[in-house]
Amino acid sequence: MRVATDIGGTFTDLVYVDAEGNVGVAKSPTTPPNFEQGVIDVIKKSEVDPVSIETFIHGTTVIINALTERKGVKTGLITTAGFRDVMEIARGNRPDLFNLRYEKPAPFVERYLRQEVPERMNQLGEVIVPLDEKRIEELVAYFKKEKVDAIAIAYLHAYKNPEHEIRTIELIQELWPEVAVTASHEVTKEWREYERTNTAVLNSYVKPIASSYIDRLNGRLGELGAGELRYIMQSNGGTTTFEQAKKTPINMVESGPVAGIYGSAYLGEIIGEKNIIAFDIGGTTAKCSLIAEGEVKVSTDYYIEKDEYKAGYPIKTPVVDIVEIGNGGGSIAWIDGGGALKVGPQSAGSVPGPVAYGQGGMEPTTTDANLLTGRLSPKNFDYDVDMDKVREAIQTKVADRFGMNPEEGALGIIRIANSNMLNALKLISVRKGYDPRDFVLVAFGGGGSMHAPALARELGVTKVIVPVASPVFSAWGMLMTDLRHDYIQTNIARVSGLDLNEFNREWEALAQTATAQFAEENIAPDHIRMMRFADMRYAGQEHTVKVPISSGKITPETIRQLEKDFHSLHETNYTFKLEDAETEIVNLHMTAFGSVEKPELKKLEADGSTMEDALKETRPVYYEEKGWVTTNVYDRMKLQPGMAFEGPAIIEEQAAVTVIYPEQKASIDLYGNLIIETEVR
Repeated sequence: MRVATDIGGTFTDLVYVDAEGNVGVAKSPTTPPNFEQGVIDVIKKSEVDPVSIETFIHGTTVIINALTERKGVKTGLITTAGFRDVMEIARGNRPDLFNLRYEKPAPFVERYLRQEVPERMNQLGEVIVPLDEKRIEELVAYFKKEKVDAIAIAYLHAYKNPEHEIRTIELIQELWPEVAVTASHEVTKEWREYERTNTAVLNSYVKPIASSYIDRLNGRLGELGAGELRYIMQSNGGTTTFEQAKKTPINMVESGPVAGIYGSAYLGEIIGEKNIIAFDIGGTTAKCSLIAEGEVKVSTDYYIEKDEYKAGYPIKTPVVDIVEIGNGGGSIAWIDGGGALKVGPQSAGSVPGPVAYGQGGMEPTTTDANLLTGRLSPKNFDYDVDMDKVREAIQTKVADRFGMNPEEGALGIIRIANSNMLNALKLISVRKGYDPRDFVLVAFGGGGSMHAPALARELGVTKVIVPVASPVFSAWGMLMTDLRHDYIQTNIARVSGLDLNEFNREWEALAQTATAQFAEENIAPDHIRMMRFADMRYAGQEHTVKVPISSGKITPETIRQLEKDFHSLHETNYTFKLEDAETEIVNLHMTAFGSVEKPELKKLEADGSTMEDALKETRPVYYEEKGWVTTNVYDRMKLQPGMAFEGPAIIEEQAAVTVIYPEQKASIDLYGNLIIETEVR
């Protein structure tokens, strides 16, 4: 049996697939700060026999939580003499240009813990100043006195030659083997000193936290008797072993959300849809990503805590291009200082949760609004829902402020939440030059299917797909991923003067590194697949475009095709191309996959049930522009392949509800996916 678990802000999800291809799901409340307990709880709730678990795959929010809540460890930084203030200087980019009170992000390491050592490489990786090993001994003694728990090392041009960083690690481990250490070349070999330094620091900052969590989880799984094949989801959309995850935990910063993106791409491949907008709504956040021609976009231009007011903190590791906003089922509705209704980013979480949970929550949430409008039924909650309290909360906190009745107030909450989500969907589509009408929307998470049909109407998307096991689809996506490692090496060269022999040697070195790493993870060479990309730009430009390179030996013909593809992609990204201009390669990017056995998606066979058999009840539902409409409510588990019907309708399943609008049509495909089609208005 293969089991995947995904820790979310509100719930921990589980999906399992047995040897016959049968799929099972479970949900259990997330248990901060002891997140591993939530994993054990959901395994027990699923009634899976732990001894039958052959492969275990895990997605976690532990790393992003430690960063955003500042719950990492006391960290010191060792850097090249003259560069201790790189983290303080940061970049000159100001997201809010006219904000006179703008403050730069405070470094994760205070200045007294940022220390310098005499050493220097030039941009070619040649030694200019040898490493002062005596100074390293002094700094270890100093950091011991200051009681730091982790050390980051970031030397100038170490991406080109990490010799001094490697020697520094050796010295620290000889003098102080207990301390956690990260050298910048271990997490990224891309240039840009600030971004590389910050990434090394953040990795060290969370390294002891990650090691402790992974060891506790590993121990609990061992106690249960689970199998030895245990993997953790990475931000690049692939998995890695528990041991590797402990070395570079910064690669897990978006561990959970990206699995659903890859699950969407895999699902699209099966059902013949290459252009997909993946849309995930949980209890706390909504996340979306665009998949064009079957390709999930991965970038190293990732930031945490970046918004229109804050510059955020760069993390120079491969992360799926994803937009995330603070809107989910637990998002709180509130009135701002100007009297406008807002929804999120504050969340009621799982404790105390929405008013409907009856656990002490007093603020109305999106979940409460969906209850009051009939989209959710009190009968489907694990709690005894007091509808009078839900109505009162929305009436006093929202509706009374605008002279509305409670149902109108609830619909207002839903429409504001939808508006926030619509903006996020536009950021990854319209704002990047894609027409959303050319895409299908794959909706998942506990709230994805509830809001997606309304958002499709606004975006002009004609088809929404709600997959099987949609409430736990991110965990399902983990079952469909391979081991993955990305190797990125800065190697600046003009294309016109490229030494093809040297260029081929660089790629071969990356391939050998990948093969060696997969050998440590027991992946045979014939199960390894590699893809190559070059980050390119016109000479004199700052930013690059990622261009795929065909496999095999690189020849003059390969280079001509590379330039042709670059011009085309540059025009797609920036609306123009300069075919006579000089071009440069900046980074070499090798993506290596170690394929693992994945469950097959089974086609379902109709058992002769009818729509009447699937009908649970008929109840009034409050719709935009329509008011209260008598609506059929169906049990998704009883809907069979080939069934089709028109809205309005509500489809209920364990932990999720789909709202189908009056002008929409729905059907069930051969795999049990719910297909919702909307006529373009």
